[in-house]
Amino acid sequence: MRIPLIILLLVITQATVAQDLTSNQFGKGIKIIAKDSSFSLKFGARFQTLYEGVYNEVSENYNDKLLIRRSRLKFEGFAYSPKLEYKIELGLSNRDVGGASPETGNAPRIIFDAVLKWHFKDNWQLWFGQTKLPGNRERVISSQKLQFVDRSLVNSRFNLDRDIGVQLHHKNNFGASVLKQAISISIGEGRNITSDNIGGYDYTGRIEYLPFGEFASKGDYFGSDLKRESKPKLAFGATYDYNDGASRQRGQLGSFMSDSLGFVTNDLSTYFFDIMFKYNGWSIMSEYAHRESKKSIINTKFGTGNGFVFQTGYLFKNNFEIAGRYTSINPIDPDYSSISKEDEYTLGVSKYFMGHNLKIQSDLSYRNKSLSDNTFGYRFQIELSI
Repeated sequence: MRIPLIILLLVITQATVAQDLTSNQFGKGIKIIAKDSSFSLKFGARFQTLYEGVYNEVSENYNDKLLIRRSRLKFEGFAYSPKLEYKIELGLSNRDVGGASPETGNAPRIIFDAVLKWHFKDNWQLWFGQTKLPGNRERVISSQKLQFVDRSLVNSRFNLDRDIGVQLHHKNNFGASVLKQAISISIGEGRNITSDNIGGYDYTGRIEYLPFGEFASKGDYFGSDLKRESKPKLAFGATYDYNDGASRQRGQLGSFMSDSLGFVTNDLSTYFFDIMFKYNGWSIMSEYAHRESKKSIINTKFGTGNGFVFQTGYLFKNNFEIAGRYTSINPIDPDYSSISKEDEYTLGVSKYFMGHNLKIQSDLSYRNKSLSDNTFGYRFQIELSI
């Protein structure tokens, strides 16, 4: 028995010695670059484990669940030249890949991002592929980098989400201030579509103004003032989107609309206005969204209406944060809208161990609904991103 034990100890020792050491850091992904600098790759993985419970104020029932809210693999880098970047993001959880339909080949929607970004001139970028449209700020902020457990009702009801097409991005510097612009033309039906274009195309334009210059580490696109801005930083954003012949209730999202004659389409116009402010641990973000259609279609409800969200938080020096959020949703015409009137009040607490790469978040919400019972909701979530 001694000889096999000695052999086992030698094998374990050799395996330990053979482990590779790396200069990669937690939360920064695994980085590889070709010897001839012809390509680079950064690989990352993340997941969120969520507990959610909802108490119905009228029935007094409490329903809860525990699930993997998100699980993603991310690949990014450059190919051929540092001026040609790429990004790939794949979803693995059931919530990530759900929503298969004939328009997606009845297949799981695994691909989130598959996009090339060409830096063809100073401050100019041309994107081609599938990725987020330049819509509202809350949607463009990664789900990994949110101030609360999840995004607001305004985002879930009105956001543009991802689409397949081409985008042009540009940035101007005017002294200390910065002006950013983005335009896109996309298919209009959302991600992973394999069917022919049902309606027309989708056209999006966005402009942002940062009067006091750039935020530290692109802090205008992550929640909480984790960088503790030493000077006030402010960003204004405005987006207009026109979906010509939208076939889904909310443009790129929602159910496909059809009748006995085939798909029902409608022209949807969406406006967003948003702000982000950060200073010395304080953060404020607010958005207004408005969506309308050119025509009303009998027995067909598109996601028209407007919404407002305001949230603020303070990050203590021990990286513990308290935040509050108010959200209001209003349909333009309840008879022709798939959304209903509701207000939500949310109190959130977060503890950041390694920024947004390792954190615990929890929030308590009260939702006042016009067409159903009011509810209290509690959520607890752990985020890990390598």
